[in-house]
Order: sequence, then structure tokens, then C-alpha cells
Amino acid sequence: MGQLEQGWELNKDGHIERMYSFKNFGEALAFVNKVGAVAEEEGHHPDLYLAWGKCKVEIWTHKIQGLTESDFYMAAKADRAYQSHG
Repeated sequence: MGQLEQGWELNKDGHIERMYSFKNFGEALAFVNKVGAVAEEEGHHPDLYLAWGKCKVEIWTHKIQGLTESDFYMAAKADRAYQSHG
């Protein structure tokens, strides 16, 4: 966790999650699409919760119902997508 950008938390279910903020719905939607494309490419599919001006990304490995190294890689890729959204 210490190697991820600030904002990631371990939730009550043992998943990592982060809320990202945007200026409007369009920016949040573009981010969801960008993370979705990366996830599809990686074969690693986070839960994405889209709302006006925000998106929550929740990651865990469904197969083991826990966290693996690939979850943290996906989190870092979500952070990179956020950094490049503007």
C-alpha cells in the first residue's frame, strides 16, 4: 500500500479502493473508460462506481476473494490514468 499514490484505503471487505474527483460528469466518464480499457487489456477488472464528478475504483482478485500483487499493479495503472486525464 505504501507504494501507491495517496488516497488508497483498505475497506471492510479487504479490498483496496480509492475515490477520484473530477470537474464534471464527462471527465469522470472519460476516466472510467480509460481505466476500463486498461482493465480489459490486463484481464483484471476492478469495480468502477461512476457519479457526477467522481469515480470510486475498488480492486481485489475475485478468484481468491483477496488481494494479490496484480491488484496493486492495477491500482497504480488507475493512478496513472488519473494523472493523465487532463
